[in-house]
Amino acid sequence: MKTILLGFTLLISPLFAGAPEGFTSLFNGKDFTGWWGVGTENPAKYLALSAEKLADKKKKSLENIARHWQVKDGIIHNDGHGLFLSTEKNYSDFELRLEFKLDPKADSGVYLRGIPQVQLWDTTEAGGSWKHGAKKGSGGLWNNPKGTAGREPLVHADKPIGEWNAMIITLVGEKVTIHLNGKLIVDDAKLFNFFDKKGPLPKAGPIQLQTHGAPVQWRNIFVKEL
Repeated sequence: MKTILLGFTLLISPLFAGAPEGFTSLFNGKDFTGWWGVGTENPAKYLALSAEKLADKKKKSLENIARHWQVKDGIIHNDGHGLFLSTEKNYSDFELRLEFKLDPKADSGVYLRGIPQVQLWDTTEAGGSWKHGAKKGSGGLWNNPKGTAGREPLVHADKPIGEWNAMIITLVGEKVTIHLNGKLIVDDAKLFNFFDKKGPLPKAGPIQLQTHGAPVQWRNIFVKEL
């Protein structure tokens, strides 16, 4: 599966942009409407909660989000700590477009249907994660079993630390295709279920922005359901 990239570079702009045709913006450029906070936890468990318990969990999570996440000039800023931003809505098959910018030593990612993860990190030796595979670049399905397709990116496509990166992620069924800065880095690879090693990928779940260790910025987050 090859995502058409024609014109995607036009998304990269210094200000919050409107959604491309056919896409919905997940971020309104002002606040975290439509988002709440979740850690690395099996979405099947909290999706099975009663409406009352789930509402209480969401309310408490937003207190944590307020301490570690903020919006400035149409850009989402995270201080490298706290819960991850999670969409309230669950998604099945989709194309996700977003831009991210990492600080030195940043270690971040994108969870698909609540499953970790598309890996984003400081790929320099000074970033401290070469022993974990950062030298090969961002965008791999890092929690897939070692040796499986997609776990490591096909090419190193990251911009230098401090510059914006543009990413397109397409998830159909259990297969993921990823482009980073116009380069194919994961080609129709299976995303394994981190929480249920022998089970299938959930049919639907949230999109999450994961971070820990160092600041990360996000903007222009758009999704098209397929």
